[in-house]
Amino acid sequence: MPQRLVLFLLTLLNFNAYAQNYDHRAAFHPDFYPYPGSVYRSASGEPGLSYWQNRADYSIQCKLDTATHTVSGELIMTYTNNSPDALRFLWLQLDQNIYQKDSRGSSTTTQTGGRWANASYTKGYSINNLRAEQGLLKYAIKDALTTDTRTQLPLDQPLKTGEKIKIALSYEFEIPEYGTDRMGRLKTKNGWVYEVAQWFPRVCVYDDLHGWNTMPYLGAGEFYLEYGDVDFSITAPSDLIVVGSGELTNQKDCFTADQMKRWEKAAATDQTVTIRGANEISDRTSRPATANTTWRFKIQNTRDVAWAASKAFILDAAKINLPSGKKCMAMSAYPAESIKEKGWQLSTEMVKGSIEHYSAKWFEYPYAAAVNVAGIVGGMEYPGIVFCSWESAGTALWGVTDHEFGHIWFPMIVGSNERKFAWMDEGFNTFINDLSTQAFKNGEFKEESVFSDPNSSFLVKYTFSDQMDGLYNIPDVIQEDNLGITAYMKPAQMLHALRNEVLGEARFDRALKEYIRRWAYKHPTPWDFFHTMENVSGENLSWFWRAWVLNSWKLDVSVKSVKANEGKPETGSTVTVANLEQMVMPVTVDIKEANGKSHRIKLPVEVWMRGAEYTFRAPTTSEIIEVGIDPDKKLPDMNRANNGWKKR
Repeated sequence: MPQRLVLFLLTLLNFNAYAQNYDHRAAFHPDFYPYPGSVYRSASGEPGLSYWQNRADYSIQCKLDTATHTVSGELIMTYTNNSPDALRFLWLQLDQNIYQKDSRGSSTTTQTGGRWANASYTKGYSINNLRAEQGLLKYAIKDALTTDTRTQLPLDQPLKTGEKIKIALSYEFEIPEYGTDRMGRLKTKNGWVYEVAQWFPRVCVYDDLHGWNTMPYLGAGEFYLEYGDVDFSITAPSDLIVVGSGELTNQKDCFTADQMKRWEKAAATDQTVTIRGANEISDRTSRPATANTTWRFKIQNTRDVAWAASKAFILDAAKINLPSGKKCMAMSAYPAESIKEKGWQLSTEMVKGSIEHYSAKWFEYPYAAAVNVAGIVGGMEYPGIVFCSWESAGTALWGVTDHEFGHIWFPMIVGSNERKFAWMDEGFNTFINDLSTQAFKNGEFKEESVFSDPNSSFLVKYTFSDQMDGLYNIPDVIQEDNLGITAYMKPAQMLHALRNEVLGEARFDRALKEYIRRWAYKHPTPWDFFHTMENVSGENLSWFWRAWVLNSWKLDVSVKSVKANEGKPETGSTVTVANLEQMVMPVTVDIKEANGKSHRIKLPVEVWMRGAEYTFRAPTTSEIIEVGIDPDKKLPDMNRANNGWKKR
């Protein structure tokens, strides 16, 4: 075989070894967005001129029966149809039905076990006395059709655009002991701790993309809800302390005179003030003398509410300072068992630090209080209140507290669809948690582990393994062992990469703040997020979203060759880098010369537009002795072993 042909074949084999996984036409394909902008959703990422969403306001009066662990109540929902469609029926979410033995969640999630498995079964919701008030028409709702965790309410006449309807009903359910790690009850030495959520029938979202969103509640997928105002009351035995979403409006009915003085002091003080101490738990005079107390709460422009109750609660609080000059309260409710070294006695300080950071950095906290509750739930978020494990302390307590309160921004303020896009709330939240953890007490509670560095070799290989589910999947189809990566860690990795390596901190932060502002109390899609980040930053990022979100592409960049110009390094050199996988990213290259000089060259993502290799000139004046790609380890590179070249 002629020598020239041998060299040609070797070159071809070498090229294929580098290029076999990369298709530049796919990475930079011009078609990305599935639909153009419309009057409802602008191509710039803003809500369109005719954007609409329906509204649901609730008034609820309920009672907690501690003997039977049941909640019974009366609900009035005022539903406003702002859509262009006449609605002949409404759909309600009945989340408590997941705890029925024959529910879809029990038949699937519980059978496979894990965090969202039901520990026991209940009868779910008991609902009766359904009635409607529609203009001048009042009628009983007949033929309501319940399917698992949803029920359809037929209307006697269509609900037209701009019209309102009042739906009233009575309901009851038993609080499960362990409710898919979102609610439940914990037995302590001083009594049960009740964490109550998904506790009233809520209307499903009707939007411009899918009409009625009626995906069943299976456990892993969370929630998609309409916004509105909620006033609710909880009547419970007077020896219980109750905390809930929003503002407690009748404090004087609920606390003793001494406790009210402490409450008022806490509202004006940056230091944690004990409102009800451990020494008062067994003191009957520390509670009102009546048999029952009714606690009244209200909250505006919210998608949900939750509450907790216990006679075992210690309660403390402090003032939160917001950027506008407004004040609200950080509060913690926990049993005596939660007091330990760096335990829940530090919770209120953590709540305050978390809320103040996110308010200054991204968008101001909107509620009257931020309440952290210690109980059986490992970590779960609701507007104005979160449930965290009673056993947490130190770094773990900060981590879960900060994470659950970060959810106030995603998805309580920015109301994305958690049933479909877990990465848009869990992942975004994990990302902002990284920044808040670094800021709080100069990173005192930053966890040092293989998971704390988003670009550690261990985490990158785990995140991008062939067995890992991609981001663009609903939570219920993601393998349970993969959900922590797919919903939390990988999207956080993605946002760090976008901020640090593509846009820079200033452009990224401005774009994300604008996304929050645009979609506060609204329902964005992934495409609204993509559009906003691109239009505000001034970058076409379709190649980025295509790799990270829509596909499970990997990154592997290597140094292929280093040559002196015509064998004369004093006149400059050329370096060839190769992309061995399908993901593309900008690349930083460090070059060291024999004479001690060094160069840092930043190659934009466009170097990969025409193929898997790129050759660039380095302004050397002596022989190159070392070349390194991604020297600061900012990229999720699958194989760092080929990132360097050294002269032999």
